[in-house]
Amino acid sequence: MARTAARARARTWTRVCEGTAAGAYGHGRGSVQERTRPTGAPAATVRGVAEQTALADIRSEDGGKPDAAVVRDALGVGVAVGLSGFAFGVTSAGSGLSLLQTCALSLLVFTGASQFALVGALAAGGNPLAAAAGAFFLGVRNAFYGLRLSQLLALPRAVRPFAAQWVIDETTAVALAQPTRRSVRIGFTVTGLSLYVLWNLTTLIGAVGAQAIGDTDAWGLDAAGPAVFLALLAPMLKTAAERAVAGIAVLLGLGLLPVLPAGVPVLVAALAAPTVLYVEGRRMRTSACDATSAHDTRREAR
Repeated sequence: MARTAARARARTWTRVCEGTAAGAYGHGRGSVQERTRPTGAPAATVRGVAEQTALADIRSEDGGKPDAAVVRDALGVGVAVGLSGFAFGVTSAGSGLSLLQTCALSLLVFTGASQFALVGALAAGGNPLAAAAGAFFLGVRNAFYGLRLSQLLALPRAVRPFAAQWVIDETTAVALAQPTRRSVRIGFTVTGLSLYVLWNLTTLIGAVGAQAIGDTDAWGLDAAGPAVFLALLAPMLKTAAERAVAGIAVLLGLGLLPVLPAGVPVLVAALAAPTVLYVEGRRMRTSACDATSAHDTRREAR
């Protein structure tokens, strides 16, 4: 009887693992949660999941972080990153964009990675459409940040379109580090305001300075953009998966640079992230299933 029960548990776990993998990759009968959902019950939506997660993460206002500490941390991030606008202004002017075009990018786009990708591709002689596409795909991540922040901030509808302009890496990082909704709002607002003002100011100064000194390549200022990217990226590569994504992206970008038009290698390099996540997800599910099957086999043997 014990062996029969163990075999039944093993078969059940195998079906669960197969169903989880099928649901995760968009085929089969769906995820375990979807198959076990009671008949007639509404399926979970992205917004519903985000709301539940946000409510779970926002703790009571009691014992929250002091406002002064939140402002200090937010200003530190805003000032440190905002100063890199100098590099963008110089790089943009060196790529052939006018002063008005350079300032318009910082005012309207306001996401450093996309801005640097665009002017970098243009400076290399790339097709403007390919350069714009690369910048667009880099900026898509901000939409996912918005899904998370919309529930944490809980801003009035009239304010959300304006706050959306400030949804970038830095404001998201500061907001997610806060323990209460009040701290989240303060951190997001102070980081966004300080960074937006300083980024646009330094962009203007950098572009004007680049026009004054003439050939920016002669001064080696074309390396400023990549240097800023590396400085921002290096501390974020904490896990093996993140380092693998960065490594594969570098290999794809540099390897395809001689054979593809400028700007296109950036688009191809973006495939590194889903590729690594797919492999890592399969590895983790396989390991979990193997560990459970081995455990059941040992119990059956006893």
